[in-house]
Amino acid sequence: MSTPVAIEMQRRMLRVRHFEDEARRLKDEGVVPGPVHCSTGQEATVVGACLALRETDTITGTHRSHGHPIAKGAALAPLMAELLGRTGGVCRGRGGSMHLADFAVGSLGESGIVGAGLPVAVGAGISARVRGSDQLCLSFFGDGASNQGTFHESLNMAAVWKLPVLFLCENNRYAATTPIEAATSVEDISVRAAGYGIPGVIVDGQDVRAVHEAVAHAAARARAGEGPTLIEAKTYRYCEHADGEGIPGGYRDAAEVDRWRERDPITLHRELLLSESASTLAEQEALEKEVTDEIAAAVRFALDSPVPEPEAAFEELWATPIARATSPETATAGDPGGDVREAGYLEAIYEAEREEMARDPNIILIAEDIGMLESAGAFGPVGPNRLWSAPISESGFVGAAVGAAMTGLRPVVDLMIASLMWVAMDPIISQAARSRGLFGGQTRIPLVIRAGMWYASSYAAHHSDRPYPMFMNIPGLKIAVPATPADAKGLLLTAIRDDDPVLVFEDKGLWTTRGPVPEGDAPVAFGRAAIRREGSDVTLVAISGAVAQALTAADTLAERGVDCEVIDPRTLVPLDLASILASVAKTRRLVVVDPANRTCGAAAEISARVVEEGFDLLEAPPLRITTPDVQIPFAPSMEMPLYPDAPAIVAAVENWRVG
Repeated sequence: MSTPVAIEMQRRMLRVRHFEDEARRLKDEGVVPGPVHCSTGQEATVVGACLALRETDTITGTHRSHGHPIAKGAALAPLMAELLGRTGGVCRGRGGSMHLADFAVGSLGESGIVGAGLPVAVGAGISARVRGSDQLCLSFFGDGASNQGTFHESLNMAAVWKLPVLFLCENNRYAATTPIEAATSVEDISVRAAGYGIPGVIVDGQDVRAVHEAVAHAAARARAGEGPTLIEAKTYRYCEHADGEGIPGGYRDAAEVDRWRERDPITLHRELLLSESASTLAEQEALEKEVTDEIAAAVRFALDSPVPEPEAAFEELWATPIARATSPETATAGDPGGDVREAGYLEAIYEAEREEMARDPNIILIAEDIGMLESAGAFGPVGPNRLWSAPISESGFVGAAVGAAMTGLRPVVDLMIASLMWVAMDPIISQAARSRGLFGGQTRIPLVIRAGMWYASSYAAHHSDRPYPMFMNIPGLKIAVPATPADAKGLLLTAIRDDDPVLVFEDKGLWTTRGPVPEGDAPVAFGRAAIRREGSDVTLVAISGAVAQALTAADTLAERGVDCEVIDPRTLVPLDLASILASVAKTRRLVVVDPANRTCGAAAEISARVVEEGFDLLEAPPLRITTPDVQIPFAPSMEMPLYPDAPAIVAAVENWRVG
């Protein structure tokens, strides 16, 4: 090892140590809001690992997040300002101690969710493969995370695909306050590598050179196309789990801590430098002063940095901004103009994917059973590494899609069944929806998740969800609900080109329907409702599969003297409220037809917003026609009457008007 590298190891370990010492001091003084999770004692692991990487390589980390970006070379001042919640923070005061990220040095973000960085690293590995780069991603995680499902899913995916990903376990023997032997079935985390057919390595986490050597070897192996390695660094944190969380100590005795302090990584490496004559005592003292001065300057910068204004909370939510509609001019007739042809709903979706993949080499498709669709010719000829047939690991491959999106790709994930979103909730909500805002706009997540809603087909409760109302409550997600073949293609084109995560909910009952689809490139803008039928007596807002039912009901009601205007919102986030209000101003009555559940549903939200912004327009309270709040049964005789079909809409509207 060269002397400059050895000296840099000491410098970076000192940076981590003194940064965290100062963070605890500022926390004790009440200057740092929120908890502070320190890794004092583990410096050799993070520094040795990061110095074995290239500048262009990336890392993911944990809620014990200070050491990882510092070891990767991040500037200290913005990191310190972030701990103080200041505008000069690396995440502009949005992330704090547990969520540091510095994309300038390849730090893709730390996470308060244990194990969340593992699939993101897999996605970064996918991205490197697709882009033809020799980059790799190293994922730091703790021993507690090895019991998370994301650990197993991520190692399996990386192994199956031989991705350039390294998994480094900082085994400090405690998950918060729980000792490893009380929560983990094996003494050594590294033995779990055997289950995935990859190397498992144990290294002394207090020896910065040993860690460096282990990671360098694994990195060379990964760059050669041989796949991932699981490295377990045996290390220890001297401090408690966190400062400011109120978790009591007493779960380990002082003698144990003292034994580990005897092998302090900074002391060990300094003594080695001196014994090798690679450095003098005076040089070490000068290095110590250099770092303490650097930390002091970082604190001054942080204290001088302004506190964010309250309205800053609304910034960086979207990479592709949403323009709030202020007039009904945003609405369209809903019928595609120009040259059209007849096409199926599902056919239109595959056509959009096929055309976009031909247009943009950074678009990839991830799905289970994708080979079945490929063999059926759904995508046409595509180059290598564009179609990723995923194992049954929804949380894992959705998390990987987030990492791929962060590092230059535009993944399209086909979850097939919307109910599987419950399995992938954490990467959708905690990572896809929140990463841009959490990291102060440093990244964008151009990710599309397609989800088919398989209700009304005797699939019973586990496969019959219509989940879009729940995701409407998650800031950072855009939501499309196409009801026609033209919109199935046009909204998907827009979603793929958008720089934010978009959920596209497809009613499985529409997959076999046919209709006019425009020739050529015809994306459908988000936030522009379609007026499917004009009318003067009642405004019917219908969602997804309910649009066709509402149109049929409107025809029947017209025969009975009730003229309905039918509006298809097309997207729920953003919602074209202006067009709905303009219609209500004409009809004075609002009915919302939604095949999802009643409580806290899309129908409830649309009704509430119309009441808030157009109360004086209404001559009667809004009417919601929805599926009741019930578990969907298997037997058709019980299931089918639950949904708002055309006869139910007609009956409800007639009874409501009489009332």
